[in-house]
Parts: sequence; C-alpha cells; structure tokens
Amino acid sequence: MAEKSKILIIGGTGYIGQFIVRASAEAGNPTFALVRDTAPTDPQKAKILDSFENAGVTLLKGDLNNHESLVEAIKQVDVVISTVGTMQELEQLKIIAAIKEAGNVKRFLPSEFGNDADRAHAVEPANSIFAAKAQIRRTLETEGIPFTAVSSNLFAGYFIPTLGQPGASAPPRDKVVILGDGKLKLSSSRKEDIGAYTIKAVDDPRTLNKILYVRTPANIYSFNEIVSLWETKIGKKLERIYVPEEQVLKNIEESPIPLNVILSISHSVYVKGDQTNFEIEPSFGVEASQLYPDVKYTTVDEYLSQFV
Repeated sequence: MAEKSKILIIGGTGYIGQFIVRASAEAGNPTFALVRDTAPTDPQKAKILDSFENAGVTLLKGDLNNHESLVEAIKQVDVVISTVGTMQELEQLKIIAAIKEAGNVKRFLPSEFGNDADRAHAVEPANSIFAAKAQIRRTLETEGIPFTAVSSNLFAGYFIPTLGQPGASAPPRDKVVILGDGKLKLSSSRKEDIGAYTIKAVDDPRTLNKILYVRTPANIYSFNEIVSLWETKIGKKLERIYVPEEQVLKNIEESPIPLNVILSISHSVYVKGDQTNFEIEPSFGVEASQLYPDVKYTTVDEYLSQFV
C-alpha cells in the first residue's frame, strides 16, 4: 500500500478549512495546519486548534506574508491545500512562489470550493472573485505546478437550513423568495462530504491538473424542486415569490458589501444556472461521486429532514 501524502492546509480554521483538516487526519494522512498563532486569544479559534491537535494534526506557525515561514512549512509536506477566504484569493500567489522555491510539492489544491471559476457568468462583484480564482489557475498552469481544483458548488450548510432566505434562521413555512424562475438546476453538498472527496483526490492520478466537481446526483435539484421537497416534508404549500432577473440585478447594484457579493453569487447560481449548465468533459474535469463511490454522502433529502 502506498504511503499516504503529508498534507499542509493553509486556512484550516476557516469555514471549509476545518473539514478539510479533519478529513485529512481521519484518512490517516500526516496532517499539518499553518496558523498565524498557535495560542490564539480568540476562544473559538483556540477550541478549533485544540480539536486539531487532539486529532493528531501538527500545527505549524506561519503567515502568508512571511515567505520564509511558508517555504519552511511547505518543505515538510507533499501536498498543499489552500482554503483561504474569498478576499485572499490573489494572496495565493505568495503560496505559489513558496511552492516554487521549496521544489518538493507534488500537488497544490487552490482555494476554490464553489462555482467553477472558468465557467461562471457572473456580474460584479462576484465576477472579480471568480476572475481572481481563474488567475490562480492560469498561474499554476504557466508555472507547471501540479494542481487539482475542487469545484464543490453550494455549501449545503449555507443554503439548505434557510432555503437561501437572507436573514432567516430556519427554512420558511409560509412563503419563499426565489431568484429567477426557480427552474435551473443547482448542486449542494455538506462540508464533511466535500472534505472527504478533497482528501481522496490528493493522491489520485485521475484528478491531476483537473477540476474535481462535487456534483453528486442525489443533490442536483432546481430551486422549485427543493421547495417542493420541503413542502412534502412539512405537509404545507408555500407562497412562492419569484424575483425576475432585472430586479435581482437592481438589488445587486443597490446593496452594500457583503450583501451585493452574496446576491451576485446567487444570481450566478439561481438565475444563470452556472453550477450545472455545462457537461463535465474528461479533458478538464471529473465528478467526485463517480470516482469515489465508496464515500457515503449526505443527500439534500436527508439533510433537509433534520429541520422538520
């Protein structure tokens, strides 16, 4: 049996990063997490780091703005996974520079974990976010750094608990606002499943220099279909309020940060159908559940049931 790759996660205490770290440790990979401070004053972050150490994760002190610390950390591993936040996308150029200097990395997974940046039809400000992700891909290709990009589409934890209703804390039981006509298909997955698929991919030659799409068959629904599924579970019809594209675009223009970012990404997903309006071609991508049928992923139906 081949020795498991040593994996460094940068941004491991973030929303998706935590689950990548845990999936790596659970899979038996020697796992390292780069942290600015191994003894943070933030109690929540301290709790996360404690859980990492309890799982056998090695904490490495380092910073994106400290090139030497990045190189030193990267030299200790085989694979680097970045899960930095949206506003730090272009700071990954510093990671790429450190990977080049270290010279030992056999795979880099940049921070994507959303819509496919190369196939999005987004308006601003989401367009700039996707453009930054695409720029990182182009840099990796130009520099010849082996990579795998993970396009996990919607985080179920963001969308399912409220059916995408801004400001809500539970799924609606009276009326639901739907952007566009609600007919285009979207894809969503739990963070735990995204983490499991990501770690499966790091040593897989089939994912080398490809996009790994987490587009699991049981989790592809239109917005209308998800509302219908919820209605069946609660035994009640909801009033459906459809927002036409013209109004969605107007709302994006008039909204402050970060609401305009959320709305513009929502426009890409719900109105343009950017998660499923293309076929996954073998020349550029592979689908996670087809490659790894052994991963028992949570379905939208199962996930939604907990809120009944």
